[in-house]
Amino acid sequence: MAQSLLDSMPGACTGTVSVTDHLNFWGGKRVKPRQESDAEPVFEPATGRVLCQMYPCGAEEVDEAIKNAYEAYLIWRKKAGMERARVMLEAARIIRERREKIAKLEVINNGKSITEALVDIDIAWQCIEYYAGMAGTLAGQHIQLPGGAFAYTRREPLGVCVGIGAWNYPFQIAAWKSAPALACGNAMVFKPSPMTPVTAVILAEIYKEAGVPDGLFCVVQGGAQTGTLLCHHPMVAKVSFTGSVPTGKKVMEMSSKTVKQVTLELGGKSPLIIFKDCDLENAIRGALMANFLTQGEVCCNGTRVFVQREILPQFLEEVVKRTKAIRVGDPLQDDTQMGALISKPHLEKVLGFVEQAKKEGAKVLCGGESFVPSDPKLQNGYYMSPCVLDNCRDDMTCVKEEIFGPVMSVMPFDTEKEVIKRANNTTFGLASGVFTRDISRAHRVAENLEAGTCFINNYNISPVEVPFGGYKNSGFGRENGQVTIEYYSQLKSVIVEMGDVESIF
Repeated sequence: MAQSLLDSMPGACTGTVSVTDHLNFWGGKRVKPRQESDAEPVFEPATGRVLCQMYPCGAEEVDEAIKNAYEAYLIWRKKAGMERARVMLEAARIIRERREKIAKLEVINNGKSITEALVDIDIAWQCIEYYAGMAGTLAGQHIQLPGGAFAYTRREPLGVCVGIGAWNYPFQIAAWKSAPALACGNAMVFKPSPMTPVTAVILAEIYKEAGVPDGLFCVVQGGAQTGTLLCHHPMVAKVSFTGSVPTGKKVMEMSSKTVKQVTLELGGKSPLIIFKDCDLENAIRGALMANFLTQGEVCCNGTRVFVQREILPQFLEEVVKRTKAIRVGDPLQDDTQMGALISKPHLEKVLGFVEQAKKEGAKVLCGGESFVPSDPKLQNGYYMSPCVLDNCRDDMTCVKEEIFGPVMSVMPFDTEKEVIKRANNTTFGLASGVFTRDISRAHRVAENLEAGTCFINNYNISPVEVPFGGYKNSGFGRENGQVTIEYYSQLKSVIVEMGDVESIF
């Protein structure tokens, strides 16, 4: 059981943990891979050392997990909402009790700072608790018809749902997808990113400990091939995917073959608009939060920072000063503000964006280089210094494409009308932000920005009560909030005749 691994976490240090437990989970237990010849190494981002081996699931394993999930679904769907709620509340309690241990393991697998990881785990249990509270409230509608006839609707589960997670929030995304699914009476088969396979299995064991039927939350490991098997499987009713736009399009196409419901939470290149009448201190804090959380590896980050020309010099001076002061290093240390990027290839990709920006005329005000911590055990980790780019234009690669790293592109603007047009000139539409003291302007700009979320005088907060999802190429469907119940359930209309049948025959 993972509890033995979690028990080793309190004293764990960076570079000391090796994961040897099986990472697949169905039938209420961890499952040994059938094929151990296709192992893929999983690296600890902070050190570059191998953390564990990931064995992708093949067709037989995927089929077994889905069939196991379906058997659990048949049991779970018959339970009253309050029964489901009690089990989910117990799962939330267990996560709360073990938050420090789970957060440490998340850091070791993902590379983000322990400060952020603790917040992620808190958001996870809050999400499960939130949907537990909704499980007993699911209800239909009564409709009176002529002659004493009536109809009613039933909100019913979909069946077996598939969740496909991303590597930037491994545990939190697993909770975000599973909580509403389970609250509605579904089962879920979850595939984590092959780069962060470790903590989703912890969630599976916690659900098991809390009392869900064996198989209700299964974990299958693998990459694109395993994901393809999940999307094509005829017993899957829905696929919820978090990841890149190209992969999201493939998921949608594959799922369409058997008319599965799909939720896509894809990439972003979000605008952050800072007006001259803002509280500049808060705007600077917001810009830093919008660009450097999780080493910039956040889909809704506000990486296109539009600053009204009159305050641009003052803004840049202070942002650069604070960016230079960000403490990069061992992510398990409490005073570290930025950890390691997820992988060496990804680090090189992000650094390549900075080089391309320089070639296109951007000016690097700070950072944008590989960073080697002084601690010898961290010298092979995937670190870089957070970067601020000035002299950017809307047509630059760094402004148009999602970098997914700690790179802030800053551009001046003059008028509200101009900046809204420029902000919307993108294929993405996940998030946006505006800083201003003018309440009318704040709501006017929020109305006109083409994005699923607009932050006013803040950025990158994730209340579980608030729906999250995108416009345009950033996807469709929502996670979090009451509306997500609609994406994990379906309506049945029942029409009841109380008199005689009228017939034309």
